Amino acid sequence: MRFALIGVGVVVVLIAIVVALGYSLPVKHRAEASATFKATPDAVYALITNVEAFPSWRSGIKSVELQPSTDGRKRFRERSADGAIAYVIESAEPGKRLVTRIDDKSLPFGGTWTYELSPAADGGTTLRITEDGEIYNPVFRFVSRFFMGYDRTIKTYLADVGKQVAALPVRK
Repeated sequence: MRFALIGVGVVVVLIAIVVALGYSLPVKHRAEASATFKATPDAVYALITNVEAFPSWRSGIKSVELQPSTDGRKRFRERSADGAIAYVIESAEPGKRLVTRIDDKSLPFGGTWTYELSPAADGGTTLRITEDGEIYNPVFRFVSRFFMGYDRTIKTYLADVGKQVAALPVRK
């Protein structure tokens, strides 16, 4: 019985430490990563803005549903093993820039993702993604900071883009 109480005490202390560290972390964070692909900016832009096709090339995306727009901006909901997340396209400059934002205030996180495309020296495209995220739950902040990494989603996305771009037909 004594060992069980010690075990429970240790678990309670560990949980308290995780929560305390989570509260000490800032709610907002910024993560960035980039990659260069052998495709034109227009081809990469077409890929990353064709939300209906995401399930065919993005890791973990099961489906995408277009949502009604009340203000002229495109809205969609991605479904993955982690659940559903609604997004809105804040701004779009074809071949150059795309900004999306989580469009669901009920989630324990939110933020924007800025996709910047620029011509690369070899005729390809450099895609830079900047996440300006917010994590409201202190336990999620702790896990994101110390176990997942703020840039994990970006790196997975860039790897998926790379695989899909490699499969695109070469146009001259």
